[in-house]
Amino acid sequence: MKNQRLLVTLTVINLGLLACQVFRPRFAFAQENAPVLRGRALEIVDERGKVRAQLRVFPPDPKHKLPNGDPYPETVLLRLIDPNGRPSVKLATDVRGGGLYLGGAEDPTMARLGAEGPEARLELVNKDRQEKVIRP
Repeated sequence: MKNQRLLVTLTVINLGLLACQVFRPRFAFAQENAPVLRGRALEIVDERGKVRAQLRVFPPDPKHKLPNGDPYPETVLLRLIDPNGRPSVKLATDVRGGGLYLGGAEDPTMARLGAEGPEARLELVNKDRQEKVIRP
């Protein structure tokens, strides 16, 4: 009888420990702030899984050429993408300079500001393809 009571007691203790392991609350505590967030790319997606913002480094691409014939250089590009999947804001930089593109709701409506080497340029295009280019 004493052995049976000991067996029941040990079984209850084991079940209690098992329940503590299975059902115990798991707390997540904030760690110290990391000094740097590192990665190859960053994408922000909406609740449907569509990419809405992207920050990425594109490697140089010798297969594709710039208008002057040079190969595309390594480029850092930030894109903000509208709900239709169209990049409405682009911010880019490479060895030639930097640029900002703001797209309108209808193609080809856009404003583009860029600096390439010693030259700066502002280009405005409306939906009727009327274009205005401003250079200093």
